[in-house]
Amino acid sequence: MDAARRRTLVQAAAVAAGLAPAAVMAGAALTVGLGANPVETLTHETGEWALRLLLASLAITPLRRLGLTVLAPLRRTFGLLGFAYATAHFLIFLVLDLGLEPGLLIEEVAERPYVTAGFAAFVLLCPLALTSTRGWQRRLGRRWTRLHLLAYPAIVLALLHFLWLVKADLLEPAVYALVGGILLATRIPAARRALAGLRL
Repeated sequence: MDAARRRTLVQAAAVAAGLAPAAVMAGAALTVGLGANPVETLTHETGEWALRLLLASLAITPLRRLGLTVLAPLRRTFGLLGFAYATAHFLIFLVLDLGLEPGLLIEEVAERPYVTAGFAAFVLLCPLALTSTRGWQRRLGRRWTRLHLLAYPAIVLALLHFLWLVKADLLEPAVYALVGGILLATRIPAARRALAGLRL
């Protein structure tokens, strides 16, 4: 099997795996399998899958450095899938929880720290998703690198959102925070080099 075909198959498998949780959630919704509070279930599930996929995107670079170069194109794939789940997470909250009331959203963002962190993370992810194509990379040039460094604070804010949301068992968000901290630590030298290059 040639390299191009292998990359295509890996990409297709990654997209299928990333969309599988959405299909499971849709099936559960159709069969009334989301439990006593389906809105809460959907909100939590989409949020957790957004975080998992964003962390998976962050893991691609260190894995590539270990020799798994076939995974390189998946950084963008997982990032966009994570953004799709984050968008679903936000829309479920906005439409089903808040009844599409902008005033209520502003109130929630202003008064609840975990909502503030989650909303800020989503806002930071939006320009990254919109400029993820090679066309935007060419148009923005070196500014593209600066813009996409926003992925790091976005993930930190998403981790804080999850940590502050959970009120009882902190083990799960702590595990996510540990994984995220390790992955972010591996990116510090590259981020410093990118920022130093932009200042030249």
